[in-house]
Amino acid sequence: MKAILVDASISSCGFKSYNTGELMESSWIHHGLCSISAYAKQAGHSISLIDLRTLAGYEEFKAEIEKRKPAAVGLSMMSVDFDAVTKCAALIKQVDSAIKVIVGGPHPSIMPEEVSANPQFDHIVLGEGEITFTDILNSLEAGRQIERIIRGTPADLDRLPFADRELYGGHEAPILAELPVPFMTVIAARGCIYNCSFCQPAEKIIFGKGLRRRSVPSLLSELETLRDKYGLKSLMIHDDCFTEDVEYVKEFCAGYTARGFKMPFVCQSRADIICRNEETIKMMRAAGLHMFIIGFESGNQRILNFLRKGTKVEHNIKAAEICRKYGIKVWANYMLGIPGEKKRETMDTVRMIKKIKPDHYSPAFFTPHPGSDLFTYCENNGLSLIKSHEEYRRSPLGQKIKGIDYEFLKRALADSMDPVTHSAFFRFKKFAVYGTAAALKKTAPGRKIVELVKKAVRSGK
Repeated sequence: MKAILVDASISSCGFKSYNTGELMESSWIHHGLCSISAYAKQAGHSISLIDLRTLAGYEEFKAEIEKRKPAAVGLSMMSVDFDAVTKCAALIKQVDSAIKVIVGGPHPSIMPEEVSANPQFDHIVLGEGEITFTDILNSLEAGRQIERIIRGTPADLDRLPFADRELYGGHEAPILAELPVPFMTVIAARGCIYNCSFCQPAEKIIFGKGLRRRSVPSLLSELETLRDKYGLKSLMIHDDCFTEDVEYVKEFCAGYTARGFKMPFVCQSRADIICRNEETIKMMRAAGLHMFIIGFESGNQRILNFLRKGTKVEHNIKAAEICRKYGIKVWANYMLGIPGEKKRETMDTVRMIKKIKPDHYSPAFFTPHPGSDLFTYCENNGLSLIKSHEEYRRSPLGQKIKGIDYEFLKRALADSMDPVTHSAFFRFKKFAVYGTAAALKKTAPGRKIVELVKKAVRSGK
C-alpha cells in the first residue's frame, strides 16, 4: 500500500518553520510517526511523510496529496493539533474521497467521542499505532472490512525496528545551543508510574498502567546506529522520567561508557529521585549527563499535594543543590496559576526558583489539558477559559482558567527570572533554545542578543 504520514505539529511553530532555528521544536522528529513508518515499511508498505512545518500553507498540502496519490493517509493528533488535522482531513477528501484517512495519537485516545464525531476520519486508532496502522494497511490491500474505531495493539518495544529518521532527512536542533551537533532525541520507554493530576490518567489511557521499557542493549544499539550513520554527537532521552528505575540507569551508564560513548546527553528526572540517589546521579554525570529537566512545578507544599506530585519543596531545593555539586545543568519546569492557588503560594514558587537559579527557565501558566484529572476538575467547576484546541499548548501566555489574576502572574513570572533573561525569553524565540543569559553568553550570536536585551532593559523598553 502507498501511504502518507502527516506531521501536523504547527500550533507553536507555524508553516515554513522547519529547521529555521526559531524554536527547537521546529526540527524535532515525531517519534510516533517514525516508529509507525519503520514498522509499516518492514511489512512491505510504501511510506512517505508530509511535514506541515516545511510547507507554505494548506494549499501546498493539498497539492502534495494530489501529486502523490496515496491510498491512505495517517495523521497523528495531539490536542493542540486538532484543528490542523481536521483541516488536512477535509482537504484529503476534497482531492479524492476514496483516500482512507486514519487518525491516531494522544487526542483520539483520550477524547474519542470528539474525534469520532467527524465523518471524514475513516478509521480512528486508540492507543499505540505501529501494529494496528500496519494491520489496517494490510486489510485495505486485501479488501477486508475494518472497524472504524480500533484499540491499538501495544508493541514489545525491543521487537520494534528503530525509528525511521529518514522521514525527516536530518538531525534535530539541540535543546541547548552549547550541545554539539548532530543532536538527536530517542525514546527508551512508554508510560509513567506517577499520578500527577495535571497529566494522569491520560498516559494510562494511551499506554496502559505502569511503564514499558526497551532493554538497555536495544537503546545502546540504536545509539550506535545513530553514531555510525549520522555522526551523533549529543542527544536527549525523551522519556517522561528516565531515572525512575535506578538499576536500569546504572546498567545504561555502564553500557554507555563500555561502548565508548562520551556524547553529552539530557534527560528528565524528578527532584525526589535525585535526592534519594546521589551516587547514581554522580555516575550519570561521569557517563555524560549534561542537564536534567526537572518538573519542580511549585514552591508551595499545599499546591504540590493538590497536584499529586509526590514531592516536597525541600526535594526541589536539594535536587538543584546536588545538580550544582556535580556540574549538571538544571532546566526548571514550573507552573503558576494553578486552580485555587493564592498569591502568596505563587510567590512561594517565585522564591523557590530564585533560590534554585536554574540554567534554563521553563515556566507555564497552568493549562487544563484533556485527559487529565485537573481538566475534568476545571470542566466540572466551570473554570476553563480555553476556546480553541491550540490554546491547550503549555505556555506562560494567555488566560487559561477563571479566578486567576493574570496580570499578577505576569509580574510574578518576571520576578522569578533575572531581568535580562526575562526580557530575552519573550523577545527572542531563539532564546528558548539557548537558556539563561549565562548560557547565552557562550555563543557569539548569543552575546549579541544579551547586549541588545541589556540595552533595552536599561532604556526601559
